Amino acid sequence: MPTKPARNQSASPTRNLASTAPVPVPASARKAFQPEHAHQNLDRGARAAMARLSGGVSAHAFIEAWTDWTFHLSNSPGRQLELAERAQQNALKLMALSARADPDAPPPFVPKPYDHRFDHPGWNTQPFLLWQQGFLAVQDWWDHATDHLRGLQPEDADRVRFMARQALDTVSPANFPALNPEIIKATLASGGRNLTDGAAHFMQDMVKTLTQSHDPAPKGFRVGQDLACTPGTVVFRNDLFELIQYAPQTGQVQAEPILIVPAWIMKYYILDLSPHNSMVNYLVGQGFTVFMISWCNPTAAQADLSLEDYRTTGVMAALDAVGRIVPDRKVHAVGYCLGGTMLAIAAATMARDGDDRLASITLMAAQVDFAEAGELLLFVDESQVAFLEDMMWDQGYLDRPQMARTFSTIRSEDLIWSRAVRRYFLGQDDLPTDMGVWSADTTRMPARMHSQYLRGLFLENRLTAGRFAVEGQVIALKDIAVPMFVVATETDHIAPWRSVYKTQLFTDCDLTFVLTSGGHNSGIVNPPGGDARSRYHRGERRAGGLYEGPDRWLEVAETRTGSWWPEWAGWLATQSSGSSGPPDTGAPDQGLAPLAAAPGDYVLQT
Repeated sequence: MPTKPARNQSASPTRNLASTAPVPVPASARKAFQPEHAHQNLDRGARAAMARLSGGVSAHAFIEAWTDWTFHLSNSPGRQLELAERAQQNALKLMALSARADPDAPPPFVPKPYDHRFDHPGWNTQPFLLWQQGFLAVQDWWDHATDHLRGLQPEDADRVRFMARQALDTVSPANFPALNPEIIKATLASGGRNLTDGAAHFMQDMVKTLTQSHDPAPKGFRVGQDLACTPGTVVFRNDLFELIQYAPQTGQVQAEPILIVPAWIMKYYILDLSPHNSMVNYLVGQGFTVFMISWCNPTAAQADLSLEDYRTTGVMAALDAVGRIVPDRKVHAVGYCLGGTMLAIAAATMARDGDDRLASITLMAAQVDFAEAGELLLFVDESQVAFLEDMMWDQGYLDRPQMARTFSTIRSEDLIWSRAVRRYFLGQDDLPTDMGVWSADTTRMPARMHSQYLRGLFLENRLTAGRFAVEGQVIALKDIAVPMFVVATETDHIAPWRSVYKTQLFTDCDLTFVLTSGGHNSGIVNPPGGDARSRYHRGERRAGGLYEGPDRWLEVAETRTGSWWPEWAGWLATQSSGSSGPPDTGAPDQGLAPLAAAPGDYVLQT
C-alpha cells in the first residue's frame, strides 16, 4: 500500500487514477484483517463466498429472528386469538367490498405512502380492485402478526416483518401481466411491443449485472460538462481526496469560507448537480467562498484505510489547506450523510484539543447516534457484520452494488418492483435525470474503514455512549461550542429524522434544527423555485437550553413553505464576520498551486 501522505503535505500532481480498476488485495492491505490462526482463513473464505451469494446478508441472523418470533408467538394464545380475529375482519371487509353498492366508496385497505404499484386508475375497477385489496389485506395481517410481542426481541420482530414484506412483494398482483390492468392496457395498445421491449431491457440489465459494467452517462448528463460543472479549481490532492475551490461569482464574499465534507459512500456532485439545483452553485452565487472535498474511489489496494485516516488525511488535511488559502479566518464546516458523522467526530476532537478554527457546523441528513437508525439496523448485528467483514477481507472493499441492494430492499415496493414493472412489462426506458445518473455512478468502501464504521458506530453506538476514542482519548459531542445547523428530511429511510434529531440530545451549543420535506437526497437537494410542495419546519435551541423530544418539537416548530436553502444561507451569513474581496485561487507560496480544473480526476474514477 502506498505510504500515507503527511497531514500538511503540499499538493503535488499524481498519476491520473480515473481509470484505475480494482486489483487483488495485497498482503500488506490484508494484514489488518488477518485472523489470529491461519486456519481461520478457511472459515473466513467460506463465509466470504456465502456472503457474495447472499449479497452480504447472514442467513443465521434471519433464521434466528424467525425462530425467536415463532417460539414467542406459539406461547401467546392471546396474540393468536387476536390474529385470528384480524384475519376474520379482513376477510369480511373483502366480502363487503365485492358486494358494495357505492363504487366510489373508499376501499378498506390503502397502500403505504411510498408504495406506487397501484397508482394506475385501472386498479379501482373490478376484478383488479379485489386482487389489489386481497394483497393489501394479507399485508395488513402480517404487519400485525410481526408487531412487537412481550419477550420477543424487538429487532427480531422487525426482521421478521421485513422478511415477510419481501416475500409478499414477490407475489403482488402488480408483478403479473395477467393481473395488472396497466400492463394489460399497454399490451393491447401496442400489440405486445411493450413485452418484447421489456424482454430486451431485461437481457441488457442481466448482462450489466453479470459483467458489473456501466452504461456511459447519457447526452446532457456528462460529469464536468452538464453535472458537477460549477467553475472551480483543484487546489490540493493527496491519495484520499482532491480539494476543489470554486470560483467567486460576486464582487464581495463572506469573509469565512465554507468547507463541505460529503460522504465517501457517494460521489460529491450530489451537491453540485445541474446548475439549477446545485447547492454549490447556489452558495457561490450568495457570496460564499466554497471548498469541496472530492473523495477518491478506493480500490483493494486501499483496503487498510481507516476512519482515522478519513479524519486526519481527509477532513483535517482539507481544513489545513483551506486555512492556508484563506488565512486568519474561521471556517463554516458542512457535512452530508456519513461525511456529517465524520465532521461531528472531527469537531468534537478539535473542541477537546482547543482547536477553534470552526465558525459553525452544518450537518445534513447525518446521524451521530445510531440507536434509532431505522431499517438499516436490520442488517447490523454480530453475525451480519462478521459476514460483511469476511467478504471485505476477501475483496478489499464493499462495492456500491452490494450497498445499493440493501438501500433498495428497504423500499423495495418502489425502488425494485415498480421499476421492474415499468422496465420489463411496460417496456419503458428509464428516463435519465441528473440524480439518477449520480445514483448510478457507484463507489466503494474500504474494508477496514467500513468495518470500524459498522462496529464502532452502528453496532456499538460508541460516539454517544462515551466510548469513541480519538488518539487514545474519548471525545464528547457536548464539547462542541460553535453554533450548529442540523437538517433532517421527513421521509429519509437511511437517516430517519428522529435519529438525526438526537443531535440535540448530545450537544449543548446553539442549535437550529430544520426538518424538510423529501427523502435522504431529494430533501437536501431542494433549491429555491424547485418543487412547489416543498416545506420545512424550523426551531432553535439556545446553548444550555432544555431538551425537547422530537414529537413535541414538531408540534411547536415554525412551518414555512419553499426551500430551506435561503434559511440556511441567511443563518450562515449571521455566523460570519462580514464581507471582503474574494481570496486568490490556491496559495502557490504555501505549496497549494492550482492543479486542474474542477471537477478534477477523482470524481471520474470508476
